[in-house]
Amino acid sequence: MAEPAQHFDVITMGRIGVDLYPLQTGVPLARVESFGKFLGGSAANVAVAAARLGRRTAVITRTGDDPFGAYLHEELKGFGVDDRWVTPVEAYPTPVTFCEIFPPDDFPLYFYRRPKAPDLEIHTDELDYFAIRGARIFWITGTGLSEEPSRSATLAALKARDKSGITVFDLDWRPMFWSDPEEARPYYREALRHVTVAVGNLDECEIATGVREPQACADALLAAGVELAVVKQGPKGVLAVHRDGTRAEVPPVPVEVVNGLGAGDAFGGSLCHGLLAGWDLERTMRHANAAGALVASRLACSSAMPTGSEVEDLLAGAPSPSTSH
Repeated sequence: MAEPAQHFDVITMGRIGVDLYPLQTGVPLARVESFGKFLGGSAANVAVAAARLGRRTAVITRTGDDPFGAYLHEELKGFGVDDRWVTPVEAYPTPVTFCEIFPPDDFPLYFYRRPKAPDLEIHTDELDYFAIRGARIFWITGTGLSEEPSRSATLAALKARDKSGITVFDLDWRPMFWSDPEEARPYYREALRHVTVAVGNLDECEIATGVREPQACADALLAAGVELAVVKQGPKGVLAVHRDGTRAEVPPVPVEVVNGLGAGDAFGGSLCHGLLAGWDLERTMRHANAAGALVASRLACSSAMPTGSEVEDLLAGAPSPSTSH
């Protein structure tokens, strides 16, 4: 029997697809001879990451009505993610994404999501608003705002949620999904009015706020209506600022990078875990950073998501961050 919808810790909504990652690193895609096939997409990966940490998770998305869609259902179930709101769209194929792997910091992505990705075919009348409102955390992404009908469905879900519980906006800026950054900004601003947490790197924060300096980004996100702003600064670590004045700036956890893709989704799943556990800001950010570092040290995204014990083991040797109130 399916688990009651209102009992989910985390429900994510947004992108899903098949990731095809080279099994040879440092090789241009044109010369790669073999690939590994993995569940991918930010919303799906965050749900997997939180499930790996013991949380009850589900994802709202769409796949193609094809063998890759069937594969994604199998993978979600295998990772313990409820797939009741993952339904097929006959008109479009399940997306695939290729990457190139040039450690430590160059991982170009090639999205095959045309003529349209099924996960952008989520309609307002298909949503389970009771479940969305009942989840302890509801997580949406910027990609979900890039096209209709997903844009209207995402905003309708946020309005129905009405900031009940924790509502997270993963800024998730992918320029190839938009014709112009200026087109995105009003939708990002509207979403920020309805969420309690915003998470993004400097590029994403700049799209959402128009500023780029980390503290200015955090201040602008708070001014836009969120309670917690999380600004990822790459090699400088992460800055988190809460409306109550609590502030934590946490350095990255040093690892040998294999593939940086998916690290942000591991960070997101861990962020959900820490928020649900009621941890203080410093501990939450340290845990999230370590989860992201572990995935960066591995080839895949979804199947690389760490367990709680793996994160704690890595943190045992990590430097202490600075926190102020």
